[in-house]
Amino acid sequence: MPFETFCEESQMPSSKSGSKSGSKSTIKNSNKSGSRKETERKISKSNDTSTAAAKSEDDNVSPAKKIEELYSLVEGIDIAMMTSRNYDGTLVSRPMATQEKRPRVDFWFVTSTETHKIDEIQAQPEVNLAYYNNKSREWVSVSGTARIVTDRDLIRTLYKPDWKVWFGDEGGDRNGGPNDPRLALIEVEAHEATYLKSNQPRAVQLFKVAKALITGGAPKIGDMRHVGKKELEARR
Repeated sequence: MPFETFCEESQMPSSKSGSKSGSKSTIKNSNKSGSRKETERKISKSNDTSTAAAKSEDDNVSPAKKIEELYSLVEGIDIAMMTSRNYDGTLVSRPMATQEKRPRVDFWFVTSTETHKIDEIQAQPEVNLAYYNNKSREWVSVSGTARIVTDRDLIRTLYKPDWKVWFGDEGGDRNGGPNDPRLALIEVEAHEATYLKSNQPRAVQLFKVAKALITGGAPKIGDMRHVGKKELEARR
């Protein structure tokens, strides 16, 4: 006998008590039924094909094509907003400069070992990368796991002169150069990605948005696609 049922039956010393128990059971079942209906309503709402997001969904392309489009979008956006989790559980987003694609590394960035995000990522490595192109309204969202890399030989190999401006010259090796001990890399292994690809001129997009305001329909300004973990692993 389940523990919950045993507790209910052990509290029925009289028919009056049993009536109350039955009433409670009826209310509980009614609440459960109401909860199920509310859940079904939410699921039904989430499957609504009239929304702009639903109209934009289009995964009818090959995995190779999706990977190509994903990185093409990222390469055209200089800055990513990296979101990590703080010590108290709050989410923190920071702008990070997009670096050139490397073999077997999905995304990577340069940072200082003296920033808070180093400790945050080491404690909770799950991050999100968000990219947005204001001109085309295209965007990319990537969820994945980050790791800190302090391999000095690798950092010297990858070093770009423009990194120096973000570190400042404190004298000695701490001058923002390739041997600066503050230099560190953040590599992100992507678990999944979603993006919106658009080939429409901005004027056409604005017309569709204006038309939607009049007709009440949802505008389709591009194709939204999802890249799964297996597709990303195949790229590596």
